[in-house]
Amino acid sequence: MAIRKKSTKSPPVLSHEFVLQNHADIVSCVAMVFLLGLMFEITAKASIIFVTLQYNVTLPATEEQATESASLYCYDIKDLATVFFYMLVAIIIHAIIQEYVLDKINRRMHFSKTKHSKFNESGQLSAFYLFACVWGTFILISENYISDPTILWRAYPHNLMTFQVKFFYISQLAYWFHAFPELYFQKTKKEDIPRQLVYIGLYLFHIAGAYLLNLNHLGLVLLVLHYFVEFLFHISRLFYFSDEKYQKGFSLWAVLFVLGRLLTLILSVLTVGFGLARAENQKLDFSTGNFNVLAVRIAVLASICITQAFMMWKFINFQLRRWREHSTFQAPPVRRKLPVTKGSRFSRKGTENGVNGAVTSNGADSPRNRKEKST
Repeated sequence: MAIRKKSTKSPPVLSHEFVLQNHADIVSCVAMVFLLGLMFEITAKASIIFVTLQYNVTLPATEEQATESASLYCYDIKDLATVFFYMLVAIIIHAIIQEYVLDKINRRMHFSKTKHSKFNESGQLSAFYLFACVWGTFILISENYISDPTILWRAYPHNLMTFQVKFFYISQLAYWFHAFPELYFQKTKKEDIPRQLVYIGLYLFHIAGAYLLNLNHLGLVLLVLHYFVEFLFHISRLFYFSDEKYQKGFSLWAVLFVLGRLLTLILSVLTVGFGLARAENQKLDFSTGNFNVLAVRIAVLASICITQAFMMWKFINFQLRRWREHSTFQAPPVRRKLPVTKGSRFSRKGTENGVNGAVTSNGADSPRNRKEKST
């Protein structure tokens, strides 16, 4: 009988399987079009909108900066083009991490399908949270946010941003927008899609809200705080998949999660409820980007408080479920005392067929009883 050769045919071009297998290469070609456009004078003006940050504002030098003029940025509609380009970059980086790191670990560990998807999710998010947390902390230190907390509300509106701050927000929006096509590329299960959509939508809503309402100082601090707690959770889950006895990371995460929610509420109320409420200019002005009015402040605080309450509710349910599973697993089996009468078939020897002293449902059909009947 002839040996059947494995089929090496690739799926049809532009078919469903072809796009899933080669989506990183396809996206790389699209991104390369914008980069090549920078090389030609005709297309450079269009390509530069996608690749570089827009709306540069040069301010005259001050006494503290006598040698150089300050170069700051504001936002407008063209930022959507920049977000689109860096969304393509995020898809490419996602595929590189998946292929060269996570897939190799999965082959060695031999995870089940459920653990495989959760491991990939935690692997991607832990890499992103670590990078964003380190980058955000560097910005906080360089911009003196930590040494002077009043900068969160002082001199509002913060409609002019440094290059680092604007690029950070553009990158955050690009990453969370890239999560939508990744639901298709990663073949996410239908039952998991609603949870992922809520998860992604909350990030985009709050990041875009802080960016558009010129609350970028407060948003940056809260993002770094939140990313650090989330990074600890996902890195703990990665260690848990490699060794299921590992539980210390989850205990530390549980404590920091609660503290993170409390600190988020404190900073939000301090900045929006007290700092901005006492500002002199409280008139709505779209030209200057001033949104410091009572209705906007109430909406901002309400959205933050509702989100934190929702996260705490999910956290409490998660901890209760773990506690119930742990208590059920460690609960000792209940021993039933059976009356022993003269001539009863359930004698002391007969109970040896049970588990932990309890008679099994098929104890009467044990091999020993059948042997006694045959004799």
